[in-house]
Amino acid sequence: MARPSLIWQFFLLLLPLALSGCASTPSTPQPVIRPAQAEHMPFLINGRIAIQHNKQRHSATLRWAHNAQEDEILLFAPLGQTVARIQRNAVEVMLDTSDQHYVAHDAEELTQQALGWRLPLAGLQYWILALPAPGAAYTTERDANGQTSVLYQDGWTVRYPRYATTALDSLPLHLVLQREELEIRLLIDGWEI
Repeated sequence: MARPSLIWQFFLLLLPLALSGCASTPSTPQPVIRPAQAEHMPFLINGRIAIQHNKQRHSATLRWAHNAQEDEILLFAPLGQTVARIQRNAVEVMLDTSDQHYVAHDAEELTQQALGWRLPLAGLQYWILALPAPGAAYTTERDANGQTSVLYQDGWTVRYPRYATTALDSLPLHLVLQREELEIRLLIDGWEI
């Protein structure tokens, strides 16, 4: 009978530790505000991406590190395995999967070759900041807070359903890009600028 008592005493000693771990509130990242001249700032985002193309759907977890010289986009399967890696430098863009390696001059050509649809990385690096890409005509619609709600550029419609805050210079947390038979949804869980 002494043995079950020891087990219960041990359990009762560990219970407050276990409960204190459960009781703490998870830390939420502070909403990130877009700095002045954000288009030249490096950023890192963590989030999720969902793609619908010709009635096919795909989704993955996403980690995108961007600076002026290069991009690295990692796509993860539900269990955390890397399923694809897209890298851009000044010369080329590469896409690697577990069994394939693709190289092209730009991300749109590369993703068309490898996936059958075009990822507009050149524009997306600005659109993700709720800014138009330089050098191309665009139109925007704004919401009651003055934030961009829709951006039209290069044949793409980019919608911004949610921002981190209602502040004018707040960064988006949800983007929906649409063009012809392609829809790309980005849900951003965390920004680092």
